[in-house]
Amino acid sequence: MSEQVIHSKSIAELSSLMGAGKPAHPLITILDTEKLAYGEETVGKRFSSDLFCIALKDSSCGIDYGRNPYDFDDGVLIFTAPNQIITVKKPQELNQVKGWMLYFHTDLIRKTPLGEKIDSYHFFNYEVHEALHLSVKEQETLDQIIQLIQKEISERIDNHSHQVLVSNIELLLNYSKRYYERQFKTRSASNLDVVSKVESLLKKYYSENQLIEKGQPTIQYLAHHCHLSASYLSDLLAKETGRSAKDHINDFLVEKAKNLLLSSADSISGIAYTLGFNYPHYFGRLFKQKTGKTPQEYRQLN
Repeated sequence: MSEQVIHSKSIAELSSLMGAGKPAHPLITILDTEKLAYGEETVGKRFSSDLFCIALKDSSCGIDYGRNPYDFDDGVLIFTAPNQIITVKKPQELNQVKGWMLYFHTDLIRKTPLGEKIDSYHFFNYEVHEALHLSVKEQETLDQIIQLIQKEISERIDNHSHQVLVSNIELLLNYSKRYYERQFKTRSASNLDVVSKVESLLKKYYSENQLIEKGQPTIQYLAHHCHLSASYLSDLLAKETGRSAKDHINDFLVEKAKNLLLSSADSISGIAYTLGFNYPHYFGRLFKQKTGKTPQEYRQLN
């Protein structure tokens, strides 16, 4: 596989690379996947861009997003952020894959309310196997928004064009957020397995003295062992338990701290180091935040 990454800095560069002709707008474009084709010479090549992408595909399109292959059935929505790597795994013929790909440059949303909160749409950092599976009605709703965006792109640019485009992108993202919440709910049984897995991982981490050897477990550590992205795991835990992944880690540490404070004569500093805190005052701050008491007050009162 080629190590070189072909990077597109603009909509114009991307359109030229995809053979889509001159774009109608400098900061946003919608590509019809049925009109895209690439041969064997493209296989193994890696691509990235300065663009956000929202892509709807209805069959295997022979592309890896990040580390994972895309291979789903009807109505799957994938989100990619700037500088993420896309790898072509097999050729694609015209009319082979139905769907659309919405690309927009960061400059389109810069200095807008959407630009300020784009990071809150965590699904741009999900892995491909965490893609959004749409119902027929959900797909129809998103298709309608895409048609509105395409119409606006095709119209002559005026003083309202920018606001209309950004508003429709935000509408598309908000619907996607709603549909992801539906997906979390419909997968509740498997999600509960993940919650149990996280608790087991924390217990094992403690029992194996990894807190002392490696420091506190990270969200990335938990996500890796759950075979999920850190963003998806955090959102899953928040939906199922009302607590983020970081909250699960901190709550676990505080519960262990309570046990150690009452069952041992170790100093507060010693307990802090046992729990992976490099600085005891960080431990004291977290403990008081969670319990309303300092470690010393908790030990004296109990």
